[in-house]
Amino acid sequence: MKAMILAAGKGTRVRPITNLVPKPMIPLIGKPIMQSIVEHLKDCGIDRIVVNTSHLAPLIEDYFRDGSSFGVEMAYSFEGLLVGGQAVGDPVGSAGGLKKIQEFSGFFDDTFVVLCGDALINVDLREALRFHWRRNAIATIILRNVPKEDVSRYGVVATDSDGRVVCFQEKPSIEDAVSSTINTGIYIFEPAVFDYIPKGQPFDIGSELFPKLVAAGAPMYGIELPFEWIDIGSVPDYWEATRLALTGGIRNYRLPGREIMPGVRVGINVAMNLEKVTLRGPIVIGSSSSIGDGAVIEGPALIGPGCVIEPGAVLRECILGEYTRVSSVARLDHVLVFGPNCIKPDGSYIDIDETRIGWMVDDARRKMELSDEDSELMEVARNLDG
Repeated sequence: MKAMILAAGKGTRVRPITNLVPKPMIPLIGKPIMQSIVEHLKDCGIDRIVVNTSHLAPLIEDYFRDGSSFGVEMAYSFEGLLVGGQAVGDPVGSAGGLKKIQEFSGFFDDTFVVLCGDALINVDLREALRFHWRRNAIATIILRNVPKEDVSRYGVVATDSDGRVVCFQEKPSIEDAVSSTINTGIYIFEPAVFDYIPKGQPFDIGSELFPKLVAAGAPMYGIELPFEWIDIGSVPDYWEATRLALTGGIRNYRLPGREIMPGVRVGINVAMNLEKVTLRGPIVIGSSSSIGDGAVIEGPALIGPGCVIEPGAVLRECILGEYTRVSSVARLDHVLVFGPNCIKPDGSYIDIDETRIGWMVDDARRKMELSDEDSELMEVARNLDG
């Protein structure tokens, strides 16, 4: 069976993380979100997958390639142009991306699944397909209920007693929302849906295709199923997803490394003297990292591969991307270090270079060259700690 993963968006609500990686490639405890999606599709018997790419497309295409390493076949539909030797994205909308593929090859020749590339799911797609076929639907949306205050983040759906969609609102205000049942971004379509998607223009599934199907009286249905759905739509979502993964809150999500003490997992080639550090799990420490004597790490925390935690550093509920160096005078509390940025759980962030805090947090691969001012700041920090 066939599927399409929507992966062309810029992920503006997850900046600055998505300045460096496309949203589907954001790592959750070391594994890109989209890899978990591909693995789930394979488990459901869906093994031919097309991905539309645009923003930072090579990072997706070079990672998954033809899909053979993941037991599936994968191909890509790039939305953009090569300008000055650089791939520049120009997305055509989620429905427009579907139409582009169909016009190119007629790939979607039978029932197919479409899902967003930025959410962890374990939905029973086989059950959803049975529902879809029993109702002779042209489109089926997998639904779930959310708190009323969250509806403005999603497409809101109202259905009749048989599950037929009678109203679809894309990100309405809380006051205008017809229900608290929302679109999870997981769809089942028949090829006939392409009759409703215009040719050669940007077109969106949620804001344009679904209202058009409702207005036309097309057989569009929604089904609520019990499943885990971890949406990575914003920086706070990413914080919460990481916390859930570390604390066992995502069913069957496998953490890397081996457990060396209760709640503490480490990769290989880690330099650390357990008798001289303080670790309070849950913590995952990536391979080839170094934890100095006297360091304190309180979980939930993730230390990426190749990190250097200098002696005496203190980290409380932090997420460190790969090759992060934390100096001995640092006291980090609820900080995500990703590339050149220190990010707080609410999404606010500072640039390490612009704010000149490289003496405290920096790339572990960079040669540390302190200015006189930096040296003075470190000395002040040491004295205060003493």
